[in-house]
Order: sequence, then C-alpha cells, then structure tokens
Amino acid sequence: MTTQQTRADETTDVAPGVALPSYASGASLTALIGETIGENLRRSAVRWAGHEALVDLGQGVRYTYEALDAAIDDVARSLIAAGMVKGDRVAVWAPNRWEWVLLQYATARIGVILVNVNPAYRTHELQYAINQSGSRMLFAVPTFKTSDYRNMVDSVRDELTRLERVVYFDTEDWTEFMAVASDAAALAAREVTLSFDDAINIQYTSGTTGSPKGATLTHHNILNNAFFVGEGCRLTDHDRVCIPVPFYHCFGMVMGNLACTTHGSTMVIPAPSFDPAATLRAVSDERCTSLLGVPTMFIAELALADFASYDLSSLRTGIMAGSPCPTEVMRRCINDMHMSEVTICYGMTETSPVSTQTAFDDPVEKRVSTVGRVTPHVEVKIVDPNGLVVPRGVKGEFCTRGYSVMLGYWENPEKTAEAVDEAGWMHTGDLATMDEDGYLDISGRIKDLIIRGGENVYPREVEEFLYTHPDIIDVQVIGVPDDHYGEEVAAWVMVREGAVMDAEMLRAYCAEKIARHKIPKYVVVVKEFPMTVTGKVRKVEMRKQSVELLGLGGQTR
Repeated sequence: MTTQQTRADETTDVAPGVALPSYASGASLTALIGETIGENLRRSAVRWAGHEALVDLGQGVRYTYEALDAAIDDVARSLIAAGMVKGDRVAVWAPNRWEWVLLQYATARIGVILVNVNPAYRTHELQYAINQSGSRMLFAVPTFKTSDYRNMVDSVRDELTRLERVVYFDTEDWTEFMAVASDAAALAAREVTLSFDDAINIQYTSGTTGSPKGATLTHHNILNNAFFVGEGCRLTDHDRVCIPVPFYHCFGMVMGNLACTTHGSTMVIPAPSFDPAATLRAVSDERCTSLLGVPTMFIAELALADFASYDLSSLRTGIMAGSPCPTEVMRRCINDMHMSEVTICYGMTETSPVSTQTAFDDPVEKRVSTVGRVTPHVEVKIVDPNGLVVPRGVKGEFCTRGYSVMLGYWENPEKTAEAVDEAGWMHTGDLATMDEDGYLDISGRIKDLIIRGGENVYPREVEEFLYTHPDIIDVQVIGVPDDHYGEEVAAWVMVREGAVMDAEMLRAYCAEKIARHKIPKYVVVVKEFPMTVTGKVRKVEMRKQSVELLGLGGQTR
C-alpha cells in the first residue's frame, strides 16, 4: 500500500479508554478500474508498445507489449473460430509457459471463462474439474517431467462428458488450432458485448466437506486486485518481475501477470516449474527488480551452495505469501537478496486473492509478525462465533468484503451461501487478531486446513479419496509439523481385518490419482480413533499422538 493512501483506521476518533473495534476499511484516493482485462491490456499495449512485456526463458520467447497484444488477438480469434462463445469454459492444464499467458488474456478478451487446472492434478481430480466446470476445450502439455498428460487424458477421456477438443502445446494440435481464426470484425463484435462484472476465471479450491469448489472470479475482481497489489510493490514500467510461482494459482496469474500488465512491467518466467537455481539465474540475467514466492521457495534459493555467485543487486521488492515467513528468512531476503521493499500478502482464492498487504516501508518486525493492513477498497473485520466484531487484540474469525469477493462457487449456491453471508462478507475460516494500528496476525485455522509449502490441503478431500481404497474402512487426515514444508500430511487409517497397510503402499495407491502435495507422507494404522464423549473425532489429540508416534518432536510448525 502506498503512503498516499489513507487508511480509515488511522483517522478514527475513539473516546479515551474505549477499545477500537477489529474493523478497518481501505480508503483510497485511487479509484477502482472499471474496465475488462482486454480493454486494460489494450491501453497498456498503446502506452508501452515497444517495452518488453513477457520473457519465457525456458521456451526462449520474448514479446513487447505491442507484440503480446497482437498475439493475444490471434489466440482470441482462433478460440472464436473453434466455436467458443461468451460464457463457455476453456481449461488449461500446464506448467508456466508463454502460451498459458496468451490464453489467460485471450479468453478474457472474448468473454470465455478460463478454468485453471493444477498441473499436479491426476486423473481423479482432472475428471472432476473438467466435468464440474463443463469445459468444452482443454489446453495441456503432452508431457512434463515424469507426468504423461496425454495418457492421463486418454485414460479418462470417455468420462469427460462435455469436453469436445484437446489441444496439446508443442504439437501439431497447437499449430492447427492457430491456423484457423475468425476475422478481426468478429473479435471486435465480441468485445463490445463484455462487461467487467462478467465471470472470467474459475479456480478450484479444495473443500473441507467434499469435492473441490470452483471459485468464480470476474474481470473486476482480479484486475483491480492485481493493480493494487502492484501499487503496494510500487511497480512501474521500469520493473521486471520474476514469476516462479504457478500460473494456475492467483499468485502467478493475478499477483504476477496482471500486476505487471497494469503497470507496464515485464513478466519473466524463469522455468516451467519452480527451480531455485533457474530462478536466481533469471533474476541475475534479466536484471529483475521483483521476485515472487512462498517462504519455502526463498528458503531453497538462499540454501543454494553457489548462492553468492548470483548477482541479485537489481532486486528491490517482491512478494511473500502462502504461509508465515520465518524472521531470519525475511532478514536474509532483505540483506542478502537486496529486497529492501519486500512485502507480505494474505488472502484466499475466493478474494481474488489479496485482502491485506504490508507496506514497502513497514518495519521488518511487522513484515514477519503480521500480514499487513487492509488493502484499498476492501473492508476487513474480526468476529466472534456470534458474528459480532471483537475489540482489537482479541482473536476471532477473519472476514472480508469488497470488490474482491468472488461471484460464488461455480454451480454451487449452497456452498457459496455458507462462505459469503447476506451482507457480502467472505468468512475465511482463519483465526486472526488486529492490533491498534490495524495490522492483522493470522494465528490459526478454524477448519482443519493443512498448508504444505504454500499449498492448501483440505483433509476431507483427501479422506474421501482414500475411502476408495478397498482395504480402508475409515480414515482421518491431519497436518503434522515439518521443518521444510511447515506441515506434512498424515493419515490415520482403520483397515479391514487381515489387510496390511503402510505409508509406501498408500502412496502407491494415490500416485497419479491425486496431486503429490496431497498424498500422505505418514500413515498410522489404528483400530480406533480418539473420540469425544459425543462421538466426534479428536483431531487435536491425533496430532499430539502423531508427533510422539512418528518422532516429530524436534519439528516446528
């Protein structure tokens, strides 16, 4: 947040001795952007025409803003020629690459809803995402590392009931797709039918009670969130932003890509997936001024044996998000990586994603002990179980309201109503406190969310998949402490009489069916779970016992 933006909590008059309420609104002299993503990019392309917009080091591709805008038009016209109409869904299942960026902006330009599919997904999750969203087209890489995406698609192709066409990058599929395009008049006619309040993106977030839910976001949601996060980093057309975080997540496509294009900055893709050496090499070679990442990424970069050999003197700012940052890591980023203005962001996919951000000039202590203050045009409050705002310093549930709150969960009004109340407040399920200066501290989770290296793992989703194992009669999934990832996934299982089960066997069963970060690292086979007198599973006791049983006493959360 820039210094000229007024915060409501700094100007509130309260009688002496009366505690401030845990409420703040992000008053700002800077207006919200009332444009579609396509309109905004066209303005950027005119303003910064010859400036470098996108660099994909892995693919050896570079675009100026003018060339990027033209390439996006080409993809948009090919999507129209393929029969995509306003409101259709098109899915992308791939690691970071230049075509992902083109599709992100091209779908927005013609009013088609982009469905982000996590490249770590396997057949079970892919099938759900494609069918639940009703995607008509899927763009994917044929293979990446040990994953054969083409074979996975083929194995469930008959179950993808509404999918009409699959286009694989780096193959004739892409060439043929791009070879057939509508004329410019058809594109122009489509653009005038769009509103900035139209749905433009579906991102799947795992649920605590069943299958993943598709958070549905608009142009207005993500364009403005990107702009104000970029303002918080003081981005300009002189900045070059290294983006090793994934595009399938808001961190990459919103806080990375859209933050750049709203400020004329350069998007730099260091590699298809996170590689600490490739990331630092990109910063050094491309003279990046900003670096994004979750704390585990920065830890991996700082731990490189040849860390000192990289010239990181061009760095000025960056964003850490996803999980709390250890104090020493933050200090090293500031001192050793030259990121004197690095900021911390907090949010969730359902809020586009950022609700709070530390300022570039906040003390280091605030940047490691809090997640900052409310961002412009957003409201936040901390409430008790009855929904009443608590005094500052008192713990309660973090709620947020404003332009950034999603339209809802795709075709799931029941779950939407559970998350967003009648007054428009998004109930995050996170426990937080607000201090006298309006800084927020996230202290825990009301629900049993596991955060493994910045990736959210919801136990119920994993439990429901594990129930499909023929030998498992009951299962409970919990998070246990881990020094590297913050938390790891552990499963307590009850198996059928005579069955044998261990961690290796269960991981083998999960392989290629669910994402790797969701696969339990630990398995505890039991005959019963610790229960309360009312018959509820005591997960707190399970975590405590797991630390002892698995010898995790030296780990920290």
